[in-house]
Amino acid sequence: MTSPIVIGIETSCDETGIGIVSGTTLLAHQVASSMDEHVAFGGVIPEIAARAHVTEFLPVLDAALAEANITLDDVDAIAVTAGPGLAGALMVGVAGAKALAVATGKPLYGINHLIAHIGVGFLDDVGADLHNVNQLGALLVSGGHTEMLKINSLTSDVELLGSTIDDAAGEAYDKVARLIGAGYPGGPVIDKMARQGNPTAFKFPRGLTAPKFMGNAEEPGKDRYNWSFSGLKTAVSRAVEQFELRDMNVPANDIAASFQEAVADVITHKAVLAATEHGIDHILLGGGVAANSRLRALLTERTEAAGIGLTIPPINLCTDNGAMVAALGAQLVADAVEPSPMNFSADPTQSVNLVSV
Repeated sequence: MTSPIVIGIETSCDETGIGIVSGTTLLAHQVASSMDEHVAFGGVIPEIAARAHVTEFLPVLDAALAEANITLDDVDAIAVTAGPGLAGALMVGVAGAKALAVATGKPLYGINHLIAHIGVGFLDDVGADLHNVNQLGALLVSGGHTEMLKINSLTSDVELLGSTIDDAAGEAYDKVARLIGAGYPGGPVIDKMARQGNPTAFKFPRGLTAPKFMGNAEEPGKDRYNWSFSGLKTAVSRAVEQFELRDMNVPANDIAASFQEAVADVITHKAVLAATEHGIDHILLGGGVAANSRLRALLTERTEAAGIGLTIPPINLCTDNGAMVAALGAQLVADAVEPSPMNFSADPTQSVNLVSV
């Protein structure tokens, strides 16, 4: 029996992504990014991102259908990111998906962007047998989110264990990159600079790791599994200021390396701690910052030491894309979850507990 074919549409930020999946087989993966249009502003401009989605939606859809060698008549269901994300950007994708659903008569699923990052791990291309994991967890690290999740059921029961209380890790990378004059986006450039720097040159803080925040396994502190990066950003700013006040060259590579080490250290420490204390025996790493070399290496090292399995999708499936949306949509279809009502709206603050609307 042929698996249902699902189109996935992703427009939560600055990537227009459309993927096509049949069961767990990836048939097409097309992405158009407006990143270059945001560089001059040092961050994503929502209006520019939304206009780019309008321009790119149909060309990316056509490219995906061509890659999969199918037509819309061959599609069994449509999935689209309903949230969280930028309001205007989400609206473009939701409106486009609804138009396709009405025109083709196909069922439509409005899905959670964050859970879609987990769904991509179930694709054959990733090479992980996550269906047979005893207890799956997910560490999502991106420009807008840093979260540790316990996946009781991918399609119906996701539990939030910890999250950032201020800046997301990717946001902190962008802010620090501006402080050291490294440009935008901050993640890739700091990762590159860090390879030329000394990660122990500066002792930057690891937020929310003091005993009063952590508590213990029997009486966990309220921030035991949470992260904070605002203090780290401030510490970098003060370090830069000290060199500038003395009219000295800022050791940008050393600052980048020390900053990156602090981020990777605290993220992986708390993620492995949460997994160990909640019976999680396998972690999936997702989100754009999952492309970071130090985060990947340190998480691999620490999960191996703790006896926890680890899945890291290929970099092109870690960043925002339509394949992950289609993958989650295919799992919803397989589990006979009811499609979304056609009157659902884009939700920029959609809770991680809501897999589909």
